[in-house]
Amino acid sequence: MSDRKLRKEAGPVGLLFASVSAMIGSGWLFAGLHAAKTAGPGAIWSWVIGAGAVLLLALVFSEITTMMPKSGALVHASHVSHGQLVGRVWGWLLFFAYVSVAPIEVMAVLTYANNYLPGLVDPKTAVLTSSGFFWAVIMLAVFVLLNMLVIRWVLMINTVATWWKIAIPALTVVILMLFSFHPSNLTVTQGDGGVTGIFSAVATAGVIFSMLGFRQAIDMAGETANPSRNIPFAVIGSVLLASAIYIALQIAFILALSPADIANGWGNLHFAGITGPLAAISTAVGAAWWGAILYADAIVSPGATGFIFSTATSRIAMANGEMGTFPEWLAHVNTRGVPVAALIVTYIVGVIFFFPFPSWQKLVGYISSITVLTYGLGAVVLLHLRRKLPDAKRPFRLGGAWVIAPLSFIVSTWIIQWTGLETGSFLFGAIAIVFAVYTAIFYATGGTSRAFGWREGWWLLPYFAGLWTMLYFGPAAMGGDGVLSFGASLAVGAIFSLVILALALATGLGAEATRDWLNEINLKEDGPPKL
Repeated sequence: MSDRKLRKEAGPVGLLFASVSAMIGSGWLFAGLHAAKTAGPGAIWSWVIGAGAVLLLALVFSEITTMMPKSGALVHASHVSHGQLVGRVWGWLLFFAYVSVAPIEVMAVLTYANNYLPGLVDPKTAVLTSSGFFWAVIMLAVFVLLNMLVIRWVLMINTVATWWKIAIPALTVVILMLFSFHPSNLTVTQGDGGVTGIFSAVATAGVIFSMLGFRQAIDMAGETANPSRNIPFAVIGSVLLASAIYIALQIAFILALSPADIANGWGNLHFAGITGPLAAISTAVGAAWWGAILYADAIVSPGATGFIFSTATSRIAMANGEMGTFPEWLAHVNTRGVPVAALIVTYIVGVIFFFPFPSWQKLVGYISSITVLTYGLGAVVLLHLRRKLPDAKRPFRLGGAWVIAPLSFIVSTWIIQWTGLETGSFLFGAIAIVFAVYTAIFYATGGTSRAFGWREGWWLLPYFAGLWTMLYFGPAAMGGDGVLSFGASLAVGAIFSLVILALALATGLGAEATRDWLNEINLKEDGPPKL
């Protein structure tokens, strides 16, 4: 038997840049535009709210991950508190949340490229054409093939790209401010969506989507020699750094717009070349040379993010293979420490996502909602471990956990509410189908109810059903029937979250079973060897 496992070659800067690279991708090229159209000047507050929400989630996972420093740690963590049923449902959700990100980055590259290579996307709908689909498939394949390198080279490529990705947005802020400065834009409120628009932009305009890249460091926890130091540094540091960049960009974008562009209200914001918004504005204000650089960056930034998310997705697939949610062969790695089978599956499923979501804007709401849904479990796992294993080793111990964790669970519920009924209906409809298929296969192959995990996982049914119900009766501005005003929907969402959190903690595994799962996970080698 050969000793094949992931290599522990990721240092603190490599992990930090993996997260930052994932956070500064297509979001910085498009989210400022969509947030402004949804919330007007209030979009600045959308980024502040989004940053605060993501930081809560990041803090929760910083403690959990250092207790089980494994690649694909989110998959492993979901088994510790509630066993097989919850673990497998979350494993599937995590995979679908991750695997859809590289395709959206590909769409971003092609959407910007359409400004100088027409025919890749429909200029009116921003949907991929047949030619665009062909090049999307090729580009996604390049991301995956580059991930066949050892992790040291993967992170080295990403680190070089990340220096560029930090510098270009920062310089864009400076250049837009110097060439076009209209502070009166901050006082224009026509068509800005009001308070509802501010919160809706968090979920649907790409704000949360852009900020969720902190998870990259978590997903490669098994590839660093000092996770107790490196993971919190990378996770929290990446959120703070990316937040500062995004808030500055949003301010610069709003101030740089010509007042004529918003004469018909923020919802009707339009200007020439809007499918490549930052490059188009740079050109319009007299910095055409910088617009050319931004068109080049529209390849580098989303491309690097798609590249690093292909890395992370393969680790999620590998972890699912280790835990039995996916076939075991997906957990195998080659002699260079690369999970080849997981990368191939990542590519195939990624291509499929081009069909139902053939544009950046169509996919961003789905990714935001399913990702935040998977992160909501962090509060459950953290508090369960605090109750059942209070004396367990915690290399990073979160202060105020009994306040921060429930807040993070409430915030995750709110973000799902803000995505609106249309996105929520697709998400929970897909979950229902996957759950029904899994249940049918499990019982058809001789599984028992006890082994299925109903006793620990039944709370998922009222959780998912309740989330959809709140969307259905939610504010009309978010697609609901308007029974609940925006303020009332927040109150109902907070109360609902605390009730579900209490149910989840009451139905969790006992202390002995929890310890057994934690020990089993930490004893597993990353990437079981092939015979």
